[in-house]
Amino acid sequence: MTRCSLLGIWFVTSALVLAGTSSSAAAQDMTFGEEEVAVTPQAPTEGPPSPQLTEALRLYAANEYAQAAVIFQRIIDGETTDNAGNVHKAQFFLGKCFYHLRFYQSALVIFDEIGALGEGHLFFAETLQWLVQLASQLPEPAGIIEKIGRYGVASLEAFNTPASLELYHQLLYLMGRYLYQDGDFEQAAELFGRVPPSSVYFVDAKFFQGITNVRLRRARPAVRALRAILEGLDAGTVHTDDPDRVRNLAWISLARVYYTAANRVDAEGNRDVDGTILGQAVESWNQVDVSSEYWLDAMFESSWAFFLADQFSRALGNVHSLESPYFPQAYYPEALVIKAVTFFVNCQIDNAEATIRSFHERYDPVRDELEATLQNFTDNTAFYEFLQRVRAGEADLSPRIRGLVSSAMSDRTLLQNVEYVRLLDAEEARLNEMTEAFQNSGAGGRVLQDVALAKSFAVDQTGDLARGRYNRLIDELMDLSNQVDTVEVEIVAFRRDELDQETQEQFTAIRSAAAGDVVVDEEHQMWPFDGEYWRDELGFYRQQVTNQCGR
Repeated sequence: MTRCSLLGIWFVTSALVLAGTSSSAAAQDMTFGEEEVAVTPQAPTEGPPSPQLTEALRLYAANEYAQAAVIFQRIIDGETTDNAGNVHKAQFFLGKCFYHLRFYQSALVIFDEIGALGEGHLFFAETLQWLVQLASQLPEPAGIIEKIGRYGVASLEAFNTPASLELYHQLLYLMGRYLYQDGDFEQAAELFGRVPPSSVYFVDAKFFQGITNVRLRRARPAVRALRAILEGLDAGTVHTDDPDRVRNLAWISLARVYYTAANRVDAEGNRDVDGTILGQAVESWNQVDVSSEYWLDAMFESSWAFFLADQFSRALGNVHSLESPYFPQAYYPEALVIKAVTFFVNCQIDNAEATIRSFHERYDPVRDELEATLQNFTDNTAFYEFLQRVRAGEADLSPRIRGLVSSAMSDRTLLQNVEYVRLLDAEEARLNEMTEAFQNSGAGGRVLQDVALAKSFAVDQTGDLARGRYNRLIDELMDLSNQVDTVEVEIVAFRRDELDQETQEQFTAIRSAAAGDVVVDEEHQMWPFDGEYWRDELGFYRQQVTNQCGR
């Protein structure tokens, strides 16, 4: 099955796009003067402990972490006779004290300081395990993945022992995440692939292995990774807290990989659609359960597949289902683009024009209101406060955009950032519950400073991310508006009989397909739509599309 671009409108419905970039760097000879050669710093050795260090270690062993932390901070501040090696030891144990006291942000800051010194710190290697433990306590926006990444892949093998096997699997996953973010997709995919099904990190690792192979433009390994999740769920050999969500996410991800792989572009820029692979995409979308949070997305995304397959009745049938009153918060403006394009390629010009008018009547006011609301927020902090009001249902928004904005502000990445701010608030409250002696000590002051600084950055980052989500709504509406306007331009050309030969040939192929017909067999019945939706028919509706080309 082949199709050239009629309108220059081709859509990929997922971030799982089989596209990647390659770069090369020209090698050149370089010489270094003696003063330019990097020298790995040598860690100091421990000396005889001061009485204060001895007491702090005793308190730590007795689980008296708050008292121990106060003394360790004094040692770091140079208030004792301890040498540099002992100071390193005090710093490492202070981080552990903060961890046990659940001042995770301060623990992270200290372990980050240790990691920044690399082999120049006496406890550099030991810190890696504690960073991994922090990864289970702090959300991803805290930046732990980047801090783990500085240790390098070779450092992981020290944990490949029977006693620390699950820690090793977690490190494989986290290091893979770091390499993925750093653009080293080959090694990232290899690390993800080493996480076994017995590990609680298997599902996450396989998802990222699939995404990484997509970035490498390798569809088959991506499919294998996603199918490994489904096979593990079926066999009961993988561990996840929400197997239903994971299963549906795997199916829709698999569909997106198939859909992208089915769309090929040759050297001349002509698009060729592989019908077999496209059919696998549709079959995968059909596996998404109707009760899943991904079901509407699956139904919408499959509409483009049906369009590419010239199955116009099924494409418009899905659009019809999306417009049912059962989904009042559903937001799929692109569905009208599918509708307009489908009518146009079938020469139903009046219906195409009516769909274009419907798009502008429905969504131009939405875009205008979104843009006007955006002007009320001058910085990221103000937008963060707006985000909080949206989440609490207290934002001053009209019904036209309230649900849309709330949905856009609810993606998992953004919620992780919100959770990070909440955890920092909790640590600040926890500090206020500590003894006055601890609060007034150097250790308490450090916690207060670490939390305040991290919270300032976290609020700014969350506000910036939320603003980006909001702006994306506006940009996507503008892009879709341009797309339907492109259809309108083609309609003008059509009415002037200015279609080129290539387009005429496409219409001829479409006419011969008769793909808009609704076929009724012994298992189906024809029920003309009278305005009433039947819930159990959602996703199964078909819309008759009569091709009028050449009439």
